[in-house]
Amino acid sequence: MIVGIPKEIKEDERRVAATPWGVRTFTSRGHTVLVERGAGAATGLADEEYKDAGARLVTAEEVWAEAELILKVKEPLDKEIALLRKGQVLFTYLHLAASKELTLRLLEKEIVGIGYETVELADGTLPLLAPMSEVAGRLAVQAGAYCLEAVNGGKGVLLSGVSGVKPANIVILGAGTAGTNACAKACGIGARVTILDIDPRRLGYVSDIMQGHVTTLMSNEANIRSEVLGADLVISTILIPGAKTPRLLDRDLLSQMEPGSALVDVSVDQGGTAETSRPTTHHDPCYKECGVVHYCVANMPGVVPRTSTYALTNVTLKYALELADLGYKTAMERNPALAKGLNVELGEIRNPAVAEAHGL
Repeated sequence: MIVGIPKEIKEDERRVAATPWGVRTFTSRGHTVLVERGAGAATGLADEEYKDAGARLVTAEEVWAEAELILKVKEPLDKEIALLRKGQVLFTYLHLAASKELTLRLLEKEIVGIGYETVELADGTLPLLAPMSEVAGRLAVQAGAYCLEAVNGGKGVLLSGVSGVKPANIVILGAGTAGTNACAKACGIGARVTILDIDPRRLGYVSDIMQGHVTTLMSNEANIRSEVLGADLVISTILIPGAKTPRLLDRDLLSQMEPGSALVDVSVDQGGTAETSRPTTHHDPCYKECGVVHYCVANMPGVVPRTSTYALTNVTLKYALELADLGYKTAMERNPALAKGLNVELGEIRNPAVAEAHGL
């Protein structure tokens, strides 16, 4: 199969879909790999490394025109959508529930769209989302500390506190991979942390690994309201696979928080947890609304592209190889987890959560 790896063009996105050793795995199996020149430059991966791995270095137009399977990191933008061909397989983070416009355009193009974020194992885990959730969760605490600095509009609170001064109150919504990693980082620096989730098993797990150094609460309207009102920093990591994120934080609640408090909405990829959330970029990550400093960067792991690219290739390569070796239909027949990743196929929606999100 001809596999294409274009350079990411989303603003501030520096990751690339595969490392040179990932490319070597494809070429060693007889596949042709087309890599756009400069695709890995922002990650510190030179064209020569890809060439040595057996890739052909080409233009973006050649990647999209010749490849049967396109490997990306983020959803296609207008310029890329225009280059899509009927029947082409696109394997990337799609997050279609957050954008009806993108969903409709991919349906019009009659491509096969497989979302990393909806590949799901039998136990409900999301193997291709996990490493980026791990990165985003750890970054969320750093981002929150930045938002709380007075120069950025925050209340001027140090997360860890100092001798004689209490540490910050951090509230984390969601105890999945991102939430658990945010919790570990926040507890590690000495903040007072409360984490909420609807699954008591996840809360029990977090309590165990943190050895009791965290408050765990069942997530419900009353608990969310009570904890958010007393928080210096709220980190939202809520995720429903393939679906739009529920809006748990409305303007009224946010406006009652202490001025200069902060919200890091990791869930903004899927629409965001707060009524006030809207996607931002790494160059302009924050804005203030309802007196709260919002950090809503939609591709948080892109700011550490080298770590993120290697972590992503570690988990996506297995599935991408199945698609290349077997073709997408046979690969999905043999691997139910990969079949869960199918979002759109030749003009039809295949993911119920995406259909429900847009009333389609």
